Amino acid sequence: MTLLVSDSIAQRVQRLEIPFNSFGVDPYGISRKHLGLFFSVLDFFYHHYFSVDVVGTENVPARGRAMLVGNHSGGVAIDGAMVVASMFFEMDPPRLAEGMAEKFINRLPFTSLWSSRTGQFTGLPEHASRLLEDERLLMVFPEGARGTAKLYSERNSLVHFGSGFVRLAMKTRTPIIPFGFVGGGEAVPTIANSYTIGRLFGVPYIPITPYLVPAPLPVQLEITYGEPMTFPGTGAEEDEVILGHVDQVKAKIAELIDVGRQRRRGKLALDQRGATAQARGPSHDSSRGPSHDSSRGPSHDSSRGSSHDSSKERA
Repeated sequence: MTLLVSDSIAQRVQRLEIPFNSFGVDPYGISRKHLGLFFSVLDFFYHHYFSVDVVGTENVPARGRAMLVGNHSGGVAIDGAMVVASMFFEMDPPRLAEGMAEKFINRLPFTSLWSSRTGQFTGLPEHASRLLEDERLLMVFPEGARGTAKLYSERNSLVHFGSGFVRLAMKTRTPIIPFGFVGGGEAVPTIANSYTIGRLFGVPYIPITPYLVPAPLPVQLEITYGEPMTFPGTGAEEDEVILGHVDQVKAKIAELIDVGRQRRRGKLALDQRGATAQARGPSHDSSRGPSHDSSRGPSHDSSRGSSHDSSKERA
């Protein structure tokens, strides 16, 4: 593909079940070349920079339409990038999760081109509906920009969910795959959001961290996919019905977040104990080693030796 793309990633891109034409571009403008470069970058963050643990990918259909619906974990949209990476690197065959991006992304020159070339489109209902009708895998964050604006103390909470995703799923008869994402708030520990600075850059806000810039830290991330959820109907039901379904999905995502938090705490505790044991190991050996040899060695050998000899004489 290019010198910047490894053979393994190039092979996985080739295995994506996307109808590329002879120029390597699909009907939506997704580019095979851009995907190779995109996943080469994600490969570093997914496999090396962050520690990403993924559970439940067997709940995601290998083919056909499906809607991944989950929480934003605070800071910037690390969660979306890692979900896309998990579908590409963990699924067999690999799948491309195509996201519904915030509208401001298409107003930025560089990100506008790359988002469309890698399957991340403006979050319009007509875009989402068409993708699902073409049996694509859609990624949705019903919290929207409110979700990424969570502060560190709110990182594992859920804010208001929009209801359009449920209507769309019912209309297109698409299974919803809920997921919980944990760790994004630790990666970018936001203590405040500057909306003034954000406007200068054409984005809703800029996260402010204890170290000022919103550069992600190399932390443990957890993604937990739940079992598919389906809701009968046409999507034209009364708001009360739709909101009831939204609450069910939201409650399930909250459960998956708790599962991921418990798994993350367990791993961090094990890592901490391992690091403590490793730190204490050399000093423990050096302090006890010489005294053990000098104080116990001779007496231990002599006592066992004499008893052994006397027992042989008795025999």
